[in-house]
Amino acid sequence: MNVRRLIPTTAVAGAVALGLVTLSACSGTSDAADKGGSGNGGKLDVVASFYPMQFLAERIGGGHVAVDTLTKPGVEPHDLELKPRQIGDLADADLVVYLKGVQPAVDAAIQQAGVENTVDAATLTTLERHGAEAGGHEHGAEADHGSEAGHDSHEGHDHSSEAGADPHIWLDPVKYAEVAKGVGAAFEKADPAHAADYKKNTATLVKQLGDLNTAFETGLKNTASKTFITTHSAFGYLAERYGLEQEGISGMAPEAEPSPARVKELQDIARKDKVTTVFFETLASDKTAKTLARDTGLKTDVLDPLEGITDASKGDDYIEVMQSNLAALKTALGAK
Repeated sequence: MNVRRLIPTTAVAGAVALGLVTLSACSGTSDAADKGGSGNGGKLDVVASFYPMQFLAERIGGGHVAVDTLTKPGVEPHDLELKPRQIGDLADADLVVYLKGVQPAVDAAIQQAGVENTVDAATLTTLERHGAEAGGHEHGAEADHGSEAGHDSHEGHDHSSEAGADPHIWLDPVKYAEVAKGVGAAFEKADPAHAADYKKNTATLVKQLGDLNTAFETGLKNTASKTFITTHSAFGYLAERYGLEQEGISGMAPEAEPSPARVKELQDIARKDKVTTVFFETLASDKTAKTLARDTGLKTDVLDPLEGITDASKGDDYIEVMQSNLAALKTALGAK
C-alpha cells in the first residue's frame, strides 16, 4: 500500500480548522441551507471517500442519491489532501461512506469536524491481519491468528507498518457483500421513503458479488501454482478466500525498494512455487516489479487493487476489473 506521503497530523488539523471556519461563515447563506437532500433535487447527498465506497453508494442508491467522491480518478487514495470545501462537504452531507484506516486525512477530518452521519465500512465486516512479515507466505493460516482481534485493531492502524488490520476488504467479494448490506441498511435509515428501492438494489448487488465469488472459486480451484508475487500486499483477503499465497515485494508500500535479501528470497520462491508472473498495479510505479521480473526471468501483468478507476483500468467498474483480475490470476497460476 502506498505510504509515500502520509499527511502530518498538524497539516490535517489546520485544514480541518480552515474548513470549519469556511463552513461557519457560510452557515447563514442559502448555499448551506441547500445542502443535504434538498441541494440535489431531493436526492440523498452522499460523500464517498474513495472508489470502493463510491461504487457501493452508486449501485445501492441508484437514482435516489447524489454521490460526491473525495478521491478523484487517478489520485492515489493514501496521498489524498482535503481542501477546506471538501471538509465542509463532509459536515453538510446526508451520509458519509468511508473506510477507516485507509486515508488518514479523511479519518482526521471526520473526527475533528465532529461529523456524525457516517458509515464506516470497517465496522461492517471482520478485519484480519495479513502481511505481518513481508518475507513470509501471506495466506489463510497466518491470517486466522489475527482474525479475532483484527476487527478492533483497525482503529489507529498505520499503513507505514506491516502490523495491524488489513483494510483491503473490498478485494474479497464475500466481505464486500457484507459491507454492501450494511451500507444498504444505512441508506434505508437515512431515507426511509425509498427504503424498498435501496433494499432491492442491495440484494441485486449482493447477488452479483456472490456470482463473482463463485467465478473466483471455480476459476482458481485447480491451478499449477498457488503463489503470486505482487508489488502491493493488498490481496491478503483474496488469497485467503481462494487458497492462494500472496508474496509482496515490499509489503504494504509498492514503491519501496526491496532489500537484496528479499529479492533473493523472491527468486527462490519463484523457482520453488512455479511462479510465472510478477504483478504490478495501475496507480503506482511498475519499476520494482519489472526489475524483479527481468532479473528473475518472469512475465509482468496487472493485478488491480481497485483503489480507483482510470483509463488504464481493465474495466469500467468494480465487477469488470475484478473479472480482469481473475483472468490474470488464472493465466499466471496455470488454471486447469
